Amino acid sequence: MSGINGSMAHLSDGLFTTAIAVYAVAMVGFTAEYAFARVGRKLPSRSAAPGKVLVAAGGPALDEPAVATTASRVPPPVTPTPPAARRGAAQRIGRWSVAVLVLGTLIHTSSIAVRAAAVDAVPWSNMYEFASVAGLVGVLAFLAVLWKLPALRYLGGFVLLPVILMMFLAGTVLYSKAQPLVPALQSYWLAIHVTLVSIAEGALMTSAVLSALYLVKSRHDRLSTRADYEPGSVGTLAAKLPAAASLDKAAYRVVAFSFPLYTVAIICGAIWAEAAWGRYWGWDPKETWAFIAWVIYACYLHARATAGWKGRIAAAINLLGFFAITFNFLVINIVVSGLHSYAGLS
Repeated sequence: MSGINGSMAHLSDGLFTTAIAVYAVAMVGFTAEYAFARVGRKLPSRSAAPGKVLVAAGGPALDEPAVATTASRVPPPVTPTPPAARRGAAQRIGRWSVAVLVLGTLIHTSSIAVRAAAVDAVPWSNMYEFASVAGLVGVLAFLAVLWKLPALRYLGGFVLLPVILMMFLAGTVLYSKAQPLVPALQSYWLAIHVTLVSIAEGALMTSAVLSALYLVKSRHDRLSTRADYEPGSVGTLAAKLPAAASLDKAAYRVVAFSFPLYTVAIICGAIWAEAAWGRYWGWDPKETWAFIAWVIYACYLHARATAGWKGRIAAAINLLGFFAITFNFLVINIVVSGLHSYAGLS
């Protein structure tokens, strides 16, 4: 590999694989906390047993003698609460999982830094490198959410699952060896434009996960008011999720952070296009789909700010926006040819 440090490139690949393994350990820990800590689950309120309603303070029940035995006052059975030791152990696992997640983040960051040293350029010029950076940003976005909303810690398994799947896909199907930048990418705009895009899209992935969980939780809340509702496996999962409003607020905050970055990234891309191709905008497939995603997220934020949308429609718009981003990354890059065809796939 001309101009490429092969040993450092190999080290970067090893760190990348190690990061996936560490993330998997953290995901198992978060899942254990979710399964055993019984967080987010509330027992239904219990009213007094039939026949125990008093007609006046200290008066007898309507259908019982005034003097009741101790045995008659035994409350009806309730769902047993897990032992405190069990809950405490699950919470300790959750805290350790955060530490493991931070360790994985450091290893992942090292992988990207070593890759940059190996190619002597910013390491996000192809789909493998971009997916790696976006996965790292997704994890950092979740850690930022935990900083503000630590009660959402046990949702780490849901956030890490798409990150691990994307990194696995990047390391197998999308993988490309370290190589020098093609002439079209040898510009300082690469560092600016693609960095902003990767940060925005990685964070938007976390927001999409939160919106999906919100839809599951809100549906469970609606159905649980019915007398004939029998929760299945999804209902059992939803019962342990945080309040729907908390999930919706967290998803909105991430989008509010990411959208300005995505906007600036598109503007920088247009400036770069004018310098490279002599026009700011040419409706190239990637440009078109980037604009479609931008419009969808703009509608999401506008609707929430003006109409006060905080429900299922807003969450669906958020998921639609992330679908447009995912389609642009996978389908447009691989299937459709255009001026932005730098996937790095053979």
